[in-house]
Amino acid sequence: MKIELPQNVAYIIEQLNNAGYEASAVGGCVRDSILGREPNDWDITTSATPQEVKKVFKRTFDTGIQHGTITVLLKGEGYEVTTYRIDGEYTDHRRPDEVHFTRELAEDLLRRDFTINAMAYNEKDGLIDLYGGVQDLNDGIIKCVGNPDDRFNEDALRIMRAVRFAAQLGFDIDEDTWNAAKSHAGELRDISAERIETELTKLLVSDHPEKLIDMYELGITAVILPEFDLMMQTEQNSKYHIYDVGRHTVEVIKNVRPDKVMRYSALLHDSGKPACKTTDEDGIDHFKGHNLVSEEIAGKVLKRLRIDNDTIRDVKKLVYWHDYGINGNLNLTTVRKMLSRMGENYFDDLIELKRADNLGQSDYNSEINRERIDTFIKYHDEIMENQDALTIKDLKITGKDLIDAGIKPGPDMGRILKILLEIVLNEPEHNDHEWLLDKAMKLQEK
Repeated sequence: MKIELPQNVAYIIEQLNNAGYEASAVGGCVRDSILGREPNDWDITTSATPQEVKKVFKRTFDTGIQHGTITVLLKGEGYEVTTYRIDGEYTDHRRPDEVHFTRELAEDLLRRDFTINAMAYNEKDGLIDLYGGVQDLNDGIIKCVGNPDDRFNEDALRIMRAVRFAAQLGFDIDEDTWNAAKSHAGELRDISAERIETELTKLLVSDHPEKLIDMYELGITAVILPEFDLMMQTEQNSKYHIYDVGRHTVEVIKNVRPDKVMRYSALLHDSGKPACKTTDEDGIDHFKGHNLVSEEIAGKVLKRLRIDNDTIRDVKKLVYWHDYGINGNLNLTTVRKMLSRMGENYFDDLIELKRADNLGQSDYNSEINRERIDTFIKYHDEIMENQDALTIKDLKITGKDLIDAGIKPGPDMGRILKILLEIVLNEPEHNDHEWLLDKAMKLQEK
C-alpha cells in the first residue's frame, strides 16, 4: 500500500534514516491516508532518542521531552518526532508515571490505543500493520490494541475516544472493547474537564452524533453528562412526541449543522424537561417553563466542561428562545420585542434549531409548526425590510440629543431611553426624532 508522504515528513524520515535510525509516520495520519482523508497533522516515530533527534536537525524545541517528543521545525512548520517508548505504570488513569525508550517499533505500537491508530508507514518498508489495523478499517471496527482492560486502565479517556472515533468514522465498537469500556467508565472521573470536552465536542460535531447513545449505554454520560441520563429516562407521553427526551434530543442534534454552538444548543435545549415534567389527570405529560430551566442547566454544564464564555452565551440564548412562538402567539409586535431581547443576529440559528426540534417530534401538528416557523420568518423579514428599531441605538434620537435638550446623563436618561424603545417596539411609526424628543421631555417631567 502506497501513501504519499508530505515533502517535509519524507525529509525528516530520510534524515533520521541517513543518521542510522528507523523512522516512520505513525498513528492517525496513516489511518486517515488509508481512508482517503486529509490528515490534520503528521506524527513521526523513531528509534532515535530525543537527544539524538536534536543532533540530526538544526531547529528543534522540546515539546514533551520527558515523554520522548521533540518538535522539528522545517520551513516554518513544526513536526512532532517521538522516540519509540514503553509506558510504565498508570496510577492516575491519565498518564504514565514514567516512560522507557526502546529501539523496537513493535513495542511502541503495542502501547497505542486502537488498532486503526497503531499503524506506521515509511517509503522503505511500506505499511507496518502489526495488529490488524487495516482489517479493522475494512470491517468498520474500533478495537483496542492488545488487552482492552490494559489500554483503558492506562488512560480512561480512551473510553470516550473509542466512541468518538466510531462517531467520526461511522464504525462499530468491538465487543471486547465495548465490555472493557463499560467496566472502566467510572475511571473517567480522573480525567480533566478540558480533555472530556474535547472528545465530547468532536463526537457532537461528527457525522454520527447519535453515538451519544452509545456513551449512555456504556455508562460514560453517567460520569461526564448525568443530565443526559435523566433525559434518556424521561418519557414524553404526548401526542406531540414519539421519543423520550433523550432520543428526541439526539434527533435534534442530527438535524442541525455540525457547528459547536448549534450542536450544544440541540443537546441542551430540553435538558430542563426532567425537572419540569408534570402529568395531568389524563396521563398526558407537560413540561411548562422547561426553556428557563434548560437555559440554567446549559450554563452549568458548559461551565463544568470549561467551554469558552462566548459559546456559553450563544448556547444559553438559543436554548432560552427555542420554544418561542410554539403556541402561535406571533405578530409583528411580539416578534419585534423578541428580536429586541434576543438579538437579531441569533435569528437564523434559532430558526435552524426550531426546524430541527420539529423534525424530532411526532407528525401530529408538525405541519402547523412548520407554518408557524414560516410565519415567524415572514414577520422577521418584514421587520428587517422596514428597518424597525430593535435597540436603543436604532432610535432616531441619541443621548447627545437628550443632553442638548437639558436632560442630564445618568439613570434617568437611561430610564427615558428604555421607555422610548418600548413605545417604538409597539408602534414603530413613532421612531421619529421630533416625536421622541417631545416624548422624552414629557417623561422627564414625571
